[in-house]
Amino acid sequence: MNKYVVDTSVLIDGRVSQMLSDDEIVGTIIIPEPAIAELEAQANFGKISGFQGLEEVERLKKLGEEKGFGVIFLGERPKFEHIRLAKGGEIDHLIRELAEKENAVLITSDRVQYHVAVARGIEALFLQQERITPEETKVMSFFTPDTSSVHLREGVPPYAKRGELGKLQLVRIRDEPITIQELQKMAHEILEAARQDGDSSIEIERSGATVVQLRDLRIAIAEKPFSDRMEITAVRPVAKLSMEEYGVSEELKRRFVEKQRGILISGPPGAGKSTFAASVANFLMNHGYMVKTMESPRDLMVRDDITQYAPLEDDMRLTADLLLLVRPDYTIYDELRRTSDFQVFADMRLAGVGMIGVTHATRAIDAVQRMIGRLELGVIPQVVDTVIFIDAGELKTVYELSFTVKVPTGMYESDLARPVIEVSNFETKKVEFEIYTYGEQVVVMPVQREKKDFSAVENRVKKLIGNFVSDYEVEVINDRKAILRVPDEEIPVLVGKRGRNIRKIEETLGMSIDVYPLKVQEEIKEAEISETDKHFIIHAEGLEGRRINIYIEKEFLLTASVGSKGTIKVRKETEAGKELRLALMKDNKIYIGF
Repeated sequence: MNKYVVDTSVLIDGRVSQMLSDDEIVGTIIIPEPAIAELEAQANFGKISGFQGLEEVERLKKLGEEKGFGVIFLGERPKFEHIRLAKGGEIDHLIRELAEKENAVLITSDRVQYHVAVARGIEALFLQQERITPEETKVMSFFTPDTSSVHLREGVPPYAKRGELGKLQLVRIRDEPITIQELQKMAHEILEAARQDGDSSIEIERSGATVVQLRDLRIAIAEKPFSDRMEITAVRPVAKLSMEEYGVSEELKRRFVEKQRGILISGPPGAGKSTFAASVANFLMNHGYMVKTMESPRDLMVRDDITQYAPLEDDMRLTADLLLLVRPDYTIYDELRRTSDFQVFADMRLAGVGMIGVTHATRAIDAVQRMIGRLELGVIPQVVDTVIFIDAGELKTVYELSFTVKVPTGMYESDLARPVIEVSNFETKKVEFEIYTYGEQVVVMPVQREKKDFSAVENRVKKLIGNFVSDYEVEVINDRKAILRVPDEEIPVLVGKRGRNIRKIEETLGMSIDVYPLKVQEEIKEAEISETDKHFIIHAEGLEGRRINIYIEKEFLLTASVGSKGTIKVRKETEAGKELRLALMKDNKIYIGF
């Protein structure tokens, strides 16, 4: 009677028991102790393959008792040095030695094992792995064209999320609960298909958890002890959109391509962040930028000419080191969660690489807050200058970050000036949040722009100064400051000797008052505007040396002095510059008053 030695690969494959049942082979089955040790180690680490192999051993023992053939265990358990060199083939070597010693036929589905055995003169039987494509797996049968995810749990009916992006509903696929046997069979199909398909891969394999990228499906397999019951969750993108289909403005597109930037794409889970990131990657490639990705797992649906990198030796820092040698123009980092992710992102951005990060957030400002404490406050605007918030597949909010030194909004004393990160709405150019340190805390403060009613304060000011001047204008800035404009000749009367009168008025009101000359009549004319890379130029020829007011339509913008060349320069990154840019985009008229 023939003797057969089965190695680890065919025990995991599970076809030897079927061959014995069908009488394709007849004889004694020798199960090597090194193979049992390897399967035991895999099972202890929670790997599906280990449990599959041990279940095959149980089937062989049962078949041997039913059909009357021997199933014996031979060989020595591997020592520490064998385990340490297992990836180099040391365990396989022990199994071949056993087959040679017992003059038995080695059965394997490992191509390298088969060829080495034949080269050494050992009789071997190679079992070609059954070819299974991703489309043939059972999990694919649960998907319909509008299905975004399938949720399979032991002892529970299968569910799926179906519908349009933003309107997904959880529906029951069938009433019959799914069994552990079905899940195990599906898991085996998924793993085999991933190993055999060139466009698929096993991304993560941990104790009780396996993540597989099966074409465009991201599949998470959870087992005990990681989960209380076996579970398979398969997710796929339901849409593949271009930048135009997202309704991205031309100004935002220019922001992507004018230079390498630091961009965060944020949103809640399932909002379409990764889909948008993929569309950005394709857009940048179309505009001549070299783009790479850093992902774990690699599930972005990008063009074939975009290389997708996983963590090198389970460490994204090593991947970043390699990418700095490759020198991409832009790198998509999907996803930023841990502190180490943000630090790697920052290191690459500060090295000059354009970076686009994907991170979870319930609001756009939350994406910025996730960096606080992980990066130095002053470095954040250098690392990230644009934040894009996606929800239900739509582009909801775009923020731009800038760094300045100023007195934060709501504070009034000049000695409270400090470095401030301004978070502005990209469309309106209005500052919506300010981030700064206050004591030992970092404050993220919403900027309130609602105008308060200061009419009562204004009436009190008018009542007090009416005794000193005949004509005046009052402008209440806030609860603690007001501006008075009175005729030039009446200013000394209002101020009083050594400032006695104005000081008394300030003490009575409990606020500071600035006094300016009152212009009885102001001549207004439309301004001519030109621009350079960094400035808007307001032409005011003939008014050299004079201070003039600048208006957008009827709204006051600023007061400035006209230079010797008859022009006023306004820097584009200032608040006034942003107001001017928005006004010019809307074709609003700009006026000067003198």
